[in-house]
This record gives sequence, structure tokens and C-alpha cells, in this order.
Amino acid sequence: MTSAATTVISDTGRRYLHLHLTDEVGPVRLRNLLNHFGTLDAVLRASMAELERVEQIGPHTARSIFASRGEDHVQREIDRAEQSGVRIVCLEDPSYPALLKRVPDPPACLYIRGSLEPTDAVAVAIVGSRRCSHYGLEQARRFGEGLGRAGFTVISGLARGIDSIAHKASIDAGGRTIGVLGNGLASVYPPEHELLADQVTGCGALMSELAMDQAPEGKNFPPRNRIIAGMALGVLVIEAGSRSGALITARLSADYNREVFALPGRVDQPMYAGGTNGMIRDGWARLVTGVDDLLDDLADVGRIMRSELGAASARDDGETPDGGIPSHQGRAVSSPADATAVSLSADEQRVYQAITADPVGLEQICNDVGLAPGRVTSLLTGLQLKGVVRQLPGNHYARKHPA
Repeated sequence: MTSAATTVISDTGRRYLHLHLTDEVGPVRLRNLLNHFGTLDAVLRASMAELERVEQIGPHTARSIFASRGEDHVQREIDRAEQSGVRIVCLEDPSYPALLKRVPDPPACLYIRGSLEPTDAVAVAIVGSRRCSHYGLEQARRFGEGLGRAGFTVISGLARGIDSIAHKASIDAGGRTIGVLGNGLASVYPPEHELLADQVTGCGALMSELAMDQAPEGKNFPPRNRIIAGMALGVLVIEAGSRSGALITARLSADYNREVFALPGRVDQPMYAGGTNGMIRDGWARLVTGVDDLLDDLADVGRIMRSELGAASARDDGETPDGGIPSHQGRAVSSPADATAVSLSADEQRVYQAITADPVGLEQICNDVGLAPGRVTSLLTGLQLKGVVRQLPGNHYARKHPA
């Protein structure tokens, strides 16, 4: 393998790509294969008869897996990615997004154009209607700018309407943003967003689980929405009706134990009765009218980011913040030497006590503290922002000690 190919994909990623490019093997069947054989190498060495014995793997899928072992199609895909400036990361790569890895059906491989940063774990998704009103566009801009200024990465789908305005607003505020596409990264959809796509990659990333030349088809977008939900601490829905794809994203976010927020729509518009207003009425989304409401509902993470928003406002007024370590886009967050220098909530204390100087896995931390993975992930994000915990490869964490 050439050194150029190595920069596009890891050796482990190449093995995952064999199965990822097999049409019949999605996240569920991949999990079944790994549970049955134990390792990826064992899957790739298995005979047809052995493959057929795996749950949900019949003769047709077994033949497809067997045929995927050739190198030609994998190398062509890697070369195509390299030509487009795209990296491919797999589930076992340290750069694979930790929050997304916690969902039940994470993609085996992700195609990325641009860059992912550790701070992208502090993300909120903004989704909504493609055919939105002027009011909806105004609100997408207001929330996108507010979240970007507060230090959140804004995630959306690069679609027309609410999505595109949310991306632009975050960029204008000096924030980071990630666009998740329902097509391969060899092209941009919709095509009029090519300039926006370049702007997104300049301060974030474009992302897809689809092969480089996969066209944008309707069947691709519901699976795409699970990536948007899985990457974020919460999802904000703006101006969406009952049949909007944004509601699929919101439902997935709730299933993943993430926060769901909704901006109320006009009560004299029937479409909102089953959309954003219905979400609020039925109690599965929190009503928000501004960024402050959202920060309140994000508890510890929101409190930290609120202080960052205040610091950003002070700098805009010509004041200089005290100390801190650089965050993305030049912002600063508090960086104490140890946990005694900051105030920790009761739950943060529990998580911090479960972590030592040696790496501890997320699953072990969850077991030790007895909290849900989504809650522990949120608390770990807060502890990282406070500078007392650091994340290590393989979804492990360790205490940060004074230098």
C-alpha cells in the first residue's frame, strides 16, 4: 500500500471497507458477523458455509461477502476518495466520532472531506423544512449564529431551506459546522450548494457513509438522518411539518437518549399541528424560543458554553479574557490544573471519581456510576471542557494532572 493511500484510510479501515461496500451488509448484519466470528479478519476468512450460518446472512448475502474480498473495487474506491480530498475512517479508528459510535447502528465507515476536531463532540443539530417561511429562515439564522458563538458545532444536512441557513449562520459567527450528505462526496447535492460545501469544509467537514459516486436517492436520506442525530448532544427542529424528514431525525435523537428541542410554529398553520407544535404538545420535545432556553436544557454542558458565549461577547466589546486554553476558532475555555480548581456537580464528581490516571473505557465508567451512556457522555464532555479529563483513542478517558 502506498503512503498516499495510508493517509486516506488505515489498514483496519481498508478491511472494513470490503464489507462496507457490500450492498447487503449494513450496520446490523456487520454487527451480527462480528459477534459470530469475533474479529473482522475471521469474517473475511470465513467460508460460504460458515457465513450462511450467521443470523440474517443467507446464501445471497454470503456470496456477496465472499465476492467482496477482491482488492480491485476497494482500491478503486480509495483512489476515488484520494482524488476528491476525502478521508475514510472506520469504527476502530481513533478519529471516528465517539458520540456516533454509541448509537445502535453506527456506519462501519465514514467518508470525510474537511476536518473533525475533538470539540465537535459539543454539537447541536439544526434541522427543518426545505420549503420554509421567511420566519423559519430568520430563526435558523438566529440559532445557528447563537450556537456558533457559544462554541457549539452546528450539524445539519446541507439541504435547501433551514439546513443551509443554519450552516451559513454558524460560519458567519466564526463557529464550526458539519454537513451530513445523503450522497457520495464526489458530488454535492443540491448542486447550487457547492460554494456552501466548500465553506463548510473550511471550518468543519462534509460527511457521508455512502460510496464516493453514490447518487442522491430518496432511500439514502432516512439513514443519513441517524448520523445527524448520532453526532449531536441534541437536535433542534425549526418549522417542520408532520411529514418532514426533520421529524425522523428528532425521533432518532430521542431513541439515542439525546435532547430534542422544537421551536413552535404558527398555531393557525395546520402543518405544524403534527410537526413542531405536535412534538411540544405530546411532550417529546422541549419548547425553546432562544439559545438561552437550549443552554438551560443542556445542563452542565450548557452552563459551560453559556460562560463561553459571555466571554465571546466580552471580546467583541474589546475586553480580553483571562487565561484559558484555545478552543476551536480561537475561543477560550477554562483550563484548571485539577478538579479542585473548578466546581463539579454531584454527577460530575461521580464520573470524575470513576476515572483514574490510567485509561478507562466508557462502558466501564457507565457501569461504575450507574448512569445511562448518553448522560455519562454529556458529563464527560463537560469535564473535558473544564480541563480535568482528557479523551484517549478507543473511547477511553483519563484524568488530566498538573504539569
